[in-house]
Amino acid sequence: MAFAYSRVMELGEKCVILAEVQFEFPKLIAFLKRTGDGYQAKKSEILTKSEIDRFLSSADDKEFLMIKVGLILGIAGACRTDELVNLTVDDIEDVRSSLIVKIPNTKTKIPRIFVVTDVGNMLELFRKYLSLRPPHVKHKRLFLYYKAGKCSSQPVGKNTMGKIPSVVASYLKLPDVACYTGHCLRRSSATLLADAGVDITTIKRHAGWKSTTVAEVMSRTPLKIRPKLLLRF
Repeated sequence: MAFAYSRVMELGEKCVILAEVQFEFPKLIAFLKRTGDGYQAKKSEILTKSEIDRFLSSADDKEFLMIKVGLILGIAGACRTDELVNLTVDDIEDVRSSLIVKIPNTKTKIPRIFVVTDVGNMLELFRKYLSLRPPHVKHKRLFLYYKAGKCSSQPVGKNTMGKIPSVVASYLKLPDVACYTGHCLRRSSATLLADAGVDITTIKRHAGWKSTTVAEVMSRTPLKIRPKLLLRF
């Protein structure tokens, strides 16, 4: 009996150790990657301003309206996929000449606010999509499944939202469509700002990054201290 009890205790300790290792394993892998010689993290491709403009102007609203609105808000606010998923109608204020968008819950616990100005037909696309919201929807999630010019009451999930960049890339017939991942929107936003001469402090605040290194990695363009903000969404 004593032997059996000791074996049970031994196995129990091993299970606890295994559970702790499994819990810490993702952090361990991340650490080894960061410190590994020659390691380069895989980065999502980015969408250029001309590619974004081409998609917004040429893609059929009847099929791609939800994708367009997700693209606009994602690029304008350097949004993470889950930030777009959790966005509600109460988080957006339409002040006629622009949209004021609040991201209350972020990964870094720092709320963000960004503005979408009336460039091209961006506000028109947002208002068109919002007008299709069924009156019987009981939740306040902004993004609803959209098909053939109509919205259902079902909210869009993280997988569908994360595929927005690849859908855009596929439509534009860009190479390596699978490389346009959910991180594409944040990387594209940071790169557009850097290309326009925006300083690194503004880019970090815009995207909610605390680390300068992360901001530099996420942007394809080397970030330097620049005098003023030139790009407006």
